[in-house]
Amino acid sequence: MVRIVKYVFYDILRTRFIMLYTLFLLLCTVAMFQLDTDTGKVILSLMNIVLMVVPLVSIVFSTIHFYNSYEFIELMLSQPVNRRVIFLSEYFAVAISLCFAFTAGVGLPMVLYGADASGFTLLYSGIMLTLVFVSLAFLSSVLTRDKAKAIGVALLFWFYFSLIYDGLLMWIIYTFMDYPLEKATLALISLNPVDLARILMLLQLDISALMGYTGAFYKEFFGSSRGLIFSSVVLALWITLPVWGATRIFSRKDL
Repeated sequence: MVRIVKYVFYDILRTRFIMLYTLFLLLCTVAMFQLDTDTGKVILSLMNIVLMVVPLVSIVFSTIHFYNSYEFIELMLSQPVNRRVIFLSEYFAVAISLCFAFTAGVGLPMVLYGADASGFTLLYSGIMLTLVFVSLAFLSSVLTRDKAKAIGVALLFWFYFSLIYDGLLMWIIYTFMDYPLEKATLALISLNPVDLARILMLLQLDISALMGYTGAFYKEFFGSSRGLIFSSVVLALWITLPVWGATRIFSRKDL
């Protein structure tokens, strides 16, 4: 598996897209620090990029790469190599390359400008979201042989988690606002990795005071070690479950 991962990883790094993606994140991060010396405001601005652009790039690039690698995958399948090994090697290579690009583009300027704990929370959330949406991309890729349909499913995943789900969540909160919804909202947030990452970053920036009693509850929960463990476990499930399902489908699929 290691040899396949290294081959695919170096092949991806040679593409212009990863270089442009890294450069885009680098320029955005440096520009934010140049425009404002307040680290909190910079992290808040970068949060919008992490929550919207990073998932979109991760899921679209991963889906396109999977279909562009079909000939290589078929060639490897003709060899005495296990299907799961081939599929997971492709996944790890794509995930590592995108995480590398994100860390280089956002992490290096933060180290140079001396970002605090909120900056490292942003890095952690961005890496976890990258892994989540790469997993969802591979799941959508094995569901259909049609590249256009797979990209459509991938974009639907991104559109739902980034835009639609927030609207549904706000509707539930306003509809049942007379009831104590703290724990119920916590469960609903767990069903959306983007919201989970957003809450973690907002609480690190100490904006929870603007969220009233609910914000105080989230601050008490997510601000503690159990909140970090809970969020990490839920995000890990969002990473592993789609990959597990995609691997099972791929191992039984007739290419």
